[in-house]
Amino acid sequence: MQKLPENELRLIERDWRGWGHEAQMPPDGDWATWLFLGGRGAGKTRAGAEWLTDQAVPGARLALIGPTLHDVREVMIEGPSGLRAIAPKYRRPAYEPARRRLVWPNGAEAFAFSAAEPERLRGPQFHAAWADEFCAWKRPGDVLPMLRMGLRLGDDPRLAITTTPRPIAALKALAEEPTTKTTHAPTRANARNLASGFLRGLGELYGGTRLAAQELEGLILEEGEALWTRDMLDRCRGRAPERFDLVVVGLDPPATAGGDACGVVVVGRAHGVAYVLADESVAGMSPAKWAAHVADVVARHEADRVVAEVNQGGDMVVEMLKLAKCGAVVKPVFAKTSKRARAEPVAMLYDQNRVIHTRAFGPLEEELEGLGLGLGRRSPDRADALVWAVSHLLLNTTRSPSVRVL
Repeated sequence: MQKLPENELRLIERDWRGWGHEAQMPPDGDWATWLFLGGRGAGKTRAGAEWLTDQAVPGARLALIGPTLHDVREVMIEGPSGLRAIAPKYRRPAYEPARRRLVWPNGAEAFAFSAAEPERLRGPQFHAAWADEFCAWKRPGDVLPMLRMGLRLGDDPRLAITTTPRPIAALKALAEEPTTKTTHAPTRANARNLASGFLRGLGELYGGTRLAAQELEGLILEEGEALWTRDMLDRCRGRAPERFDLVVVGLDPPATAGGDACGVVVVGRAHGVAYVLADESVAGMSPAKWAAHVADVVARHEADRVVAEVNQGGDMVVEMLKLAKCGAVVKPVFAKTSKRARAEPVAMLYDQNRVIHTRAFGPLEEELEGLGLGLGRRSPDRADALVWAVSHLLLNTTRSPSVRVL
């Protein structure tokens, strides 16, 4: 077999349309915005860089917009799939950090902008623009109009947007615009360019979950979609095993005696599965009384630990449990994110059949169904207590060597 000359092999290697996958190619026909939705590692950056390189004709003024200026430089410009990496040496652009400017040998220019500074887009004008990770922008609905107002040079100014989707209103509105053409690719579409075992490993960990649908499949989930559904909860019924290696009580104490309920949920762990054993939540109790109640729950269920949220009561929560002679180790936890954000990894565990309800827990399950949707006037204290307990058992890397028999 005759070997092709090296210069011809290089031309084939650089023929992007010959080996890029379908979703990485700009759509045919008339469009003002090309929206490429893809999972992690689906080749979005390479697609955006190749498209913008094609726009870098002599005299072109282009724009690069990322979540931060650091992202623009480290991913879009200098990254392994960025504008400089994909260019042959004779056509490689030079980056001028002081001016936030990328300059090609033919005189084309691309200016870097941070989505965190939308006012910088007021004034400049461009022939084309590439925007990356749109869904990671803090204010995409404010930045996009400013960018579009600058696309006013040439006969057909266009915008390419590459992003892993998230259920945000700005993305849905963009996708529905009549001048937007959308392409989509899951992570597996770019498998040949990813590390061996990457997809298999993530599939085993997150397969079938909301996280996989968004981050690997590149799908737009419904905004405000329930983390738990009735079908999901009905499927998670099962019997408790005879032995547990750890039993914890999740505690979400109320701010005041007459306020929200005191969430108290008992969960045990066996063979990497969490079993919800009891919902012992109470309402209308003073700190001394709910602390005594928790101590009683610990004794009856022979619990090893109490995982207690301390945002409201601080050290008082731990002190009240000590005064009540709680017979378990108390682990205080502090909520730094929203209830929904804390609950999402736990809902993923339900998707993977790693959480079992040993019976129907009516009020608790109603709270789980409504968590994150703004349903009801009261705080979902039972659900929050469950989230703390399951998180400690299955998302905390610490493991206890003890064996419990119930």
